[in-house]
Amino acid sequence: MDKLAAKLFSAEDFRIRAARETGPHHGSDYGDHRLNPDLREMILRDGLRDAAVLIPVVDRGEQATVLLTKRTEKLRSHSGQVAFPGGRIEPVDASAEDAALRETFEEVGLPTSAVEVIGRMPDYVAGSGYRIVPVLGIVTPPFDLVLNEHEVDAAFEVPLGFLMNAANHNRESRIWQDKQRFYYTMPYGERFIWGVTAGIIRTLYERLYA
Repeated sequence: MDKLAAKLFSAEDFRIRAARETGPHHGSDYGDHRLNPDLREMILRDGLRDAAVLIPVVDRGEQATVLLTKRTEKLRSHSGQVAFPGGRIEPVDASAEDAALRETFEEVGLPTSAVEVIGRMPDYVAGSGYRIVPVLGIVTPPFDLVLNEHEVDAAFEVPLGFLMNAANHNRESRIWQDKQRFYYTMPYGERFIWGVTAGIIRTLYERLYA
């Protein structure tokens, strides 16, 4: 990779691309229903729960990375899956950004002082019943993580350049409630990124890098 191509995936370039993602956005244009229009009414239903996740882009020079977690097998929902740090927006949270930062600290111990919030993506509606606000942030090293063993089994970084390469976005399907359901997968080494997390990553690619 030449120097010009490498800089396309630096944290500074990401900051420039994310500048237009100021939010909050209106509508429900993004979510699991994008790949599954026949399930639109089932996914865009009443009573969606509000949540927020942090997309933590770590400044590693010309090759930024994205911090992801592996949820514990003990959790009732999405157990064992790769996820962005985040969770429900609670009454104590002043904003979706505050919720994403709070949940990130609770899950992996990343201090708020290490994160610069630079924007937010359009809401992503998940088939599991959540309306998720993806918050964009740049993380400045060094930092130490302290994992909450009740929620997170592991935290790891994936190169931003890998995630923003459409060649690594696989569209797969399975039968769900007697219907074929499509979703993205992005295998990275021993880590299998799929479902909502992969859907949000795909949205990031479509809006900033496509």
